[in-house]
Amino acid sequence: MWSYIKWSLLSLAFLPSACSQNTTGVHVTNPEFDQRLSRILRFSVPVVSVDSFYDHKKDFFILDTRTPEEYQVSHIRGAQYMNFSNPDYTVLRDIPKERPIVVYCSVGYRSEKIGEDLQKRGFSKVFNLYGSIFEWVNEGHPVVNSTGEVTQKVHTYNKRWSQYVYHPAIKKIW
Repeated sequence: MWSYIKWSLLSLAFLPSACSQNTTGVHVTNPEFDQRLSRILRFSVPVVSVDSFYDHKKDFFILDTRTPEEYQVSHIRGAQYMNFSNPDYTVLRDIPKERPIVVYCSVGYRSEKIGEDLQKRGFSKVFNLYGSIFEWVNEGHPVVNSTGEVTQKVHTYNKRWSQYVYHPAIKKIW
């Protein structure tokens, strides 16, 4: 009987963390944005923080999974474009299956879906940039436009999602 009670109490102690979707230890700076991400992501693809990615960016193959319009407004320098709605996997034909890949979109939902596809295709080191391009610019990292010039513009998908880009220098476009 004691072991049953002890097991029940331990189960209750760990229940809140088991029910939380984001058990990765990776968070964005805005708690409201972090809660929103925790509700929309499944965490089926390992996440990487903006800081960790920034420190090792040169080691990753980077895929931007947004729409053509979003990518043209701005993207992370060095990112290859892969349209979420019509992905062209030929951009990966020369990429070894064990090469680390970071996928991103506006907030991480679309990139998570592409990341799942990449995992199914045998890529073993796929990471979703947590908070995606929104958190990237919120933390003050540069983005470039279609001609490769640094820009302060970010396509925020729509007005509702634009609330999660809060860096004062960023001009929101939707």
